[in-house]
Amino acid sequence: MSENALLAGPSLRRLRKREGLTQAAMAAALGISPSYLNLIERNQRPLSARVLVQVIERFDFDPQSLREDEAIGGVDGLARRMADPRFGDLAIDREEIEEFIAAAPQAAAAFARLYDNSQGVDEGAPDPAREVRDAVARWKNHFPDLDHAAEDLSDELRLARGDISAALTERLRETHRISVRILPAEVMPGLVHRLDLHARQLQLSEMLPGAARRFQIARQVATFEQRDAIDTLVAGARLSSDEARDRFREHVTDYAAGALLMPYRRLLRACEQTGYDLPVLLRRFAVSFDQLAQRLTTLQRVGERGLPFFSARFGRTGRMVHFSAGASAAAYPLDGARWPAWAPYAAFESRGQMLVQSVTFGEGEGAPRHWFTIARTVEVDGAACSARRAIVLGLEAQFASELAQARGVSLDPQDAVPLGIGCPRCGRADCLTPATGRMVR
Repeated sequence: MSENALLAGPSLRRLRKREGLTQAAMAAALGISPSYLNLIERNQRPLSARVLVQVIERFDFDPQSLREDEAIGGVDGLARRMADPRFGDLAIDREEIEEFIAAAPQAAAAFARLYDNSQGVDEGAPDPAREVRDAVARWKNHFPDLDHAAEDLSDELRLARGDISAALTERLRETHRISVRILPAEVMPGLVHRLDLHARQLQLSEMLPGAARRFQIARQVATFEQRDAIDTLVAGARLSSDEARDRFREHVTDYAAGALLMPYRRLLRACEQTGYDLPVLLRRFAVSFDQLAQRLTTLQRVGERGLPFFSARFGRTGRMVHFSAGASAAAYPLDGARWPAWAPYAAFESRGQMLVQSVTFGEGEGAPRHWFTIARTVEVDGAACSARRAIVLGLEAQFASELAQARGVSLDPQDAVPLGIGCPRCGRADCLTPATGRMVR
């Protein structure tokens, strides 16, 4: 049978029932036999052009309704939805999806509509995570007052010349009368850090690696010394709930800690001198890949701008748990999106290695944008080794030629891996292209 043969049995059957006709009566009106009409309705025969003309002429019938499946992206679009982990135990294959659409296209459309409308969390109340994302986006994840204050404190403590942990620990002790104490994991079950004001201690779990310990100490210093600036930012964001305000406060406090460990001018100078060579930057600033990725999205000071990165963090199941667009203007991917061909997913099979990849994302109705991405797994601070996240840094490919990690990688859009629009409603058949990442040790 031709691939273009029109199987329209359910549509014809609905039309017949709407008109209140038996198969024999409708067959007579169309000039065909009842047995032939029965085969058409069961999708065992295609709807020929001659019969279609008869249907249009004799009944109030819109031929566009015969292609109802196109509205849901056809078999590929419905397959995307059926790939949701919630249906994983059902093992629905492509053949079943084809049968579903062929036998009950309106039911398939109803399922697709229900699935699509359930993707966002919108029950009338604002989504705190989305509010915070929007607030950060308005600043392009660059808070100049926090950066300048962090640079001044860095100069005062001479962090660039001495041991960071020792200098920050001494600052906490001398200025704020808080000592740092490392405690056994069993003493802090489920916790990696705790501020005990009664004992005047910042207590850290022994499970925290060095970079994470330094970050927590820097975070506590920033909390004490930039409290007014942080309070001003939180109040100015005008968020609608305590949860949203708490989340935003967490973000800007983390920002202040990162700015203290990686002072703006010093970091930007190192980036430009090394071609943003990530392994070099990690060692020079004694930070983790996750901390560096977050900081690289913030370098947007007027007159001293860095490259416009975005960053994202994925859990082991493939769910995105954090996204920062920075100044990249990257669109936030919809909840439920999965890109098996993208390097962050392959990174889980290449622990601790950097995977680089040139990709295109289709965003909304616009033309696909071309990105250069770098992905690597990191261990969750203070958790068991099996608890990992995949971190990805992304940059529009037109800027990527400056990157050390882009050397030897084709930045031709024709060589990029197409990833669709990152949305369960995508009907593209080519967004599952096998991932192709070059490992960088």
